[in-house]
Amino acid sequence: MKRILIMGSTGSIGSQALDIIRDNRDKFCVTGLSCRSRVDDLIKQIREFSPIAVCTGNEADARKVSSLFPSLEVYYGDEGLVSLADTPSDIVLNSLMGISGLAPTYRAVTNGMDIALANKETLVTGGSLITDLCMEKGVKLLPVDSEHSAIFQCLLGNQNQRIKRILLTASGGPFRKSSIEELKSVTIEQALNHPKWSMGSKITIDSATMMNKGLEVIEAKWLFDVEPSVIDIHVHPESIIHSMVEFEDNSVLAQLGLPDMRIPISFAFNYPERLPLKGDSLDFFTMASELHFEKPRRDVFKCIDLAYRALHEGGSSPATLNGANEELVAMFLGGEIAFLDIQNTIEKVMDVSRVTNPSSVEEILEIDAEARARARELVKR
Repeated sequence: MKRILIMGSTGSIGSQALDIIRDNRDKFCVTGLSCRSRVDDLIKQIREFSPIAVCTGNEADARKVSSLFPSLEVYYGDEGLVSLADTPSDIVLNSLMGISGLAPTYRAVTNGMDIALANKETLVTGGSLITDLCMEKGVKLLPVDSEHSAIFQCLLGNQNQRIKRILLTASGGPFRKSSIEELKSVTIEQALNHPKWSMGSKITIDSATMMNKGLEVIEAKWLFDVEPSVIDIHVHPESIIHSMVEFEDNSVLAQLGLPDMRIPISFAFNYPERLPLKGDSLDFFTMASELHFEKPRRDVFKCIDLAYRALHEGGSSPATLNGANEELVAMFLGGEIAFLDIQNTIEKVMDVSRVTNPSSVEEILEIDAEARARARELVKR
């Protein structure tokens, strides 16, 4: 019986994770849950799965939960998420949004818990810090993003083989055929209309700007210990091939499946064995007759090259990139800026930010705060 703590249990990934646990109660139990604002959904989850501890986004919601469940350990806020990571567990699924996932991941690894990682910002901002600590503690870092899980699966049994290329696939988002001129008038509703995946608003906007793929390039560098030059983005609009690995003999292994996040979640939970899943199988006779691949349009989607630039600069640069992006996406969703202001302002923030070498979570969070402040300042110019 594996004890699983889910950070972000009311979101898309967390809810699907609970579906898997619900269907496999002989294998998994829930130790902890968290939500940012959907406290009523959290209360339903508490009643069904009986965790030891939970965390809410604010104190008022924490009091509400405590009044209903007096024996439950209830935390709140970002500090509460770190405390939640002290709950004895075998696996922590981090499906939090943004850099809020960094500190609780660090605490969970410190406590020797394996990490099922659906929060790419943890490695984007704290790559060396987290991977070094995982090695020190003997902790498994199991990717849940569909692309990184695909790469991880392709490498099973091939860990000692030299990687020639990682072929990181991308759906291309809702604007893969759009021109710069067309992107000038993009609305929030258009940007949130992803053609393949149902995700939270922040990651959906990241997909629309292609920053999501840039962040995944950085994450892949740390997960698989490869140079950025080895990671090659392939736009694949059908989202059937989730990623591929090419070895030095030019052979390529790919992982295929329908767009279903339960596959990587269940694989991380039950690693190294697979779980039977309900739902449709991939039917090669009825799916699209062709699978298409395109080069990413870097002249339109500047976020890709900004991510590679951040990796090249190293140190604090990825945290600066991420902090500026998170702030600007929030501003776009709030109707404060235009769609193209996101990538244009990130570039300005990187241009004026000094690259340092943070050595702690606290230093990374300071860099994040500085990047957010610069983004707000520069967008007004």
